[in-house]
Amino acid sequence: MPGVARPIRIAPSILSADFARLGAEGVDLLLVDSTNAEVPGFVTPERNIGPVLDRVIGKATQRVIVASFASHIHRIQQVLDVAATHGRQVAMVGRSMVRNMGIATVLGLLRPPAKVLVDLETALALPDDRVVLVSTGSQGEPLSALTRMARGEHKQVTIRAGDTVVLASSLIPGNETAVFSVVNGLARLGAHVVHQGTDTVHVSGHASAGELLFIYNAVRPSNVMPVHGEWRHLRANSALAVATGVPAQRVVLAEDGVVVDLVDGVASVSGRVHVGHVYVDGLSVGDVGEVRHRRFAQRSERVARALDRLGAVGVLTQDRGEANLDGHFDFYAPRTGDFATCATTGRVTIIPHRPRSGLPPR
Repeated sequence: MPGVARPIRIAPSILSADFARLGAEGVDLLLVDSTNAEVPGFVTPERNIGPVLDRVIGKATQRVIVASFASHIHRIQQVLDVAATHGRQVAMVGRSMVRNMGIATVLGLLRPPAKVLVDLETALALPDDRVVLVSTGSQGEPLSALTRMARGEHKQVTIRAGDTVVLASSLIPGNETAVFSVVNGLARLGAHVVHQGTDTVHVSGHASAGELLFIYNAVRPSNVMPVHGEWRHLRANSALAVATGVPAQRVVLAEDGVVVDLVDGVASVSGRVHVGHVYVDGLSVGDVGEVRHRRFAQRSERVARALDRLGAVGVLTQDRGEANLDGHFDFYAPRTGDFATCATTGRVTIIPHRPRSGLPPR
C-alpha cells in the first residue's frame, strides 16, 4: 500500500502452544518481567508504529532524526521502509547504532530497501527533505549522539529550526530528567520533537498485566519470582500471580543479593550475599581508586580531541560517560567505514580493523 511501511516479519507466537506444553509438564519456578505489571491490558503491536512514522516523516519538510534503542531492529526496519516510501535516504548516527545495524544487515535480520542506506557524510550533503538520521540517545545518555546534538556539541550534525526529532522509545524509570533535558535542548534549537507523550511512536517491549495473566494461566507454575523492575512493579506482578492461583507463600520477592533456594519444589529465601559494582581495569579487580579514575578520564579526553582532528567519531565504551577502565578507546571513521581501537595514551595510532565477512569486530 503506497505511503505505508511494509509489514514487519513476525515470528509465530509460542505462547499458546509451547508455554501451555511447559505448564502441562510442570514448572517449579517461573521468573517473570515485572516492568509493566501495573499497566492494564495488552501491549500495542509493533506493527502499529509504521503508519504513525509514515505520517510524521511524510509531513516533515526538513530533516527527520529518529532516536531509538540500538537493539530495536524491527523499529529501525520500519524507519527504513517509511523513508524509502518518501524518497529519503537514511544514515546511522552513533557507534552502537552503526555497529548493531551493520551486524543485523549481514545476518539478514535487517533488510534495507535498495539504495536507502548511506553513510553520514553522504547524508549531510543531501537536501534536508531527503534525509532521515537514525540516532542513539533515546534515554538521554550523556555521550550519545542525540544528547550532543541537543547541546550543540555534535561535530557533524547541527540541529536546525524546522528539523523533526522522533524519540521512538519510552522513559526508563530514573531517566526522566536526562530525557526531558534533551527534549528541551532540541526545542530550544527550534526542532519539532515527537515523543510517546504526543504520538504513538513507541510501544513497549515489556508484557502488560494482560500478557502476564495469560502466562500465569498457561504455565501454572508452582513458584513465582517477579524480576526486572522496581519494588512497586515486583509487588504488582506478585499480586497478578496470586490472582491466578499461585499461593502467596510461593511468590518470592527478592532484590539484588538475596539468595533463593529451590528445594523439593519449594522456593524460599535462604540468605543474602554482598553485591555492588565491581570495576575491572585489566590489572586489578575491584580496586579502582579516584586517582586511577581521574587519569583514565584525562587520557580519554585527549584521545577524543585527537580523533576529532582526524575526522573520526570517538565514543567511550562506557554508556554513562565514565572513564574507559580497560585503557582503550573505540571509534568509527565514517569516511572509510573502519572501526578501530587505540590505547588511551594521548597519542593516537589508527589501526583499522576490517570486518571479517562484513561483520564489525567485537
